[in-house]
Amino acid sequence: MNLSIPDHILSIKPYSPGKPLEELEREYGIGNSIKLASNENPLGPSPMAAEAIRCAIEKLNRYPDGSGHDLIKRISEKLEVRPENIVLGNGSDEIIGMLARLFLQPGDEAILPQPSFLMYDIMVRCSGAASVYIPLKSLSINLDGIKERITPKTRMVFVCNPNNPTGTVVSKKDFESFLKDIPQRVIIVVDEAYIEFVRDENFLDSVNYLDSDRALITLRTFSKAYGLAGLRIGYGIMPEEITGLLNRVRQPFNASLLAQIGACAALEDEVFLKKTINMVHEGLDFLHNALDRLGIEYFPTQANFFLIDVKKDADEVFENMLRQGVIIRSMRSYGYPEYIRVNVGLAEENVRFIKAIEKVIL
Repeated sequence: MNLSIPDHILSIKPYSPGKPLEELEREYGIGNSIKLASNENPLGPSPMAAEAIRCAIEKLNRYPDGSGHDLIKRISEKLEVRPENIVLGNGSDEIIGMLARLFLQPGDEAILPQPSFLMYDIMVRCSGAASVYIPLKSLSINLDGIKERITPKTRMVFVCNPNNPTGTVVSKKDFESFLKDIPQRVIIVVDEAYIEFVRDENFLDSVNYLDSDRALITLRTFSKAYGLAGLRIGYGIMPEEITGLLNRVRQPFNASLLAQIGACAALEDEVFLKKTINMVHEGLDFLHNALDRLGIEYFPTQANFFLIDVKKDADEVFENMLRQGVIIRSMRSYGYPEYIRVNVGLAEENVRFIKAIEKVIL
């Protein structure tokens, strides 16, 4: 076909989410494998969410509530923000896309940490704007580097906190200093997909800056701590002026009926959330202690995943771990050719991971 495709679209490298567990097992001829590559909740979904979804199956002939009234009301009550400050998305990815579509155009620039969540770059490029990459500093987001790179072309800044794939966080003190030097015209997007797992008492909770008279947007998701990754449901918290604009470009039924019902129930399931957070913290402590005993270098984290320096080709380690039935993530595509990323699993999965990595890299 003789298609005329804009250069900014052709420049996009497709996002690689990793192959499904079943496909990898077929490809490698293995079974009983464990997946520790996608930062998912190994406990499964919230039981209350699963039950609510089962009860709603017979409603699938109906469109979902396009306004997301019930879910937005539950979120607003939990976080003590106004419903008018919330926009739902088909995962927080969709909100990133809406923001880029709304605020960016050719000639604009968006500043991104590098490496960080790959969808920022893809959505910026889709708008025809340019991505400006600020390398991490000691695996942490370099706020000073971001400030120094702001120009009249800068329209948007992304801060992933905790950062994916490094698990590091921005402190409240550093963020407040950062805000003072950012022009009012620049939109700041803080992605807090993993905030439930943070143990650092000095961490930034960007929702607290909602009324700061800044164009500051917080992104959160039900995919991680709430175990609803398969439903694709996230949300953004932002000034009412911006929600009004996003609702102009948002598809009317972007959050599915089952996603809304499941998320509403998950918010009520405090027992499951607490169980998940305890499991992650206990799992991290176990994995870190085990790696210390083995003399394998890793990096502290505030998320449910962390990086390990395997000191050899990460793609090769990925392949060898896979043959042990353990699926992890190579960080070569993120610019760390000798690092892997692993997320916390169930207790027995964590033990299996340690046994496998000992066999593969020692």
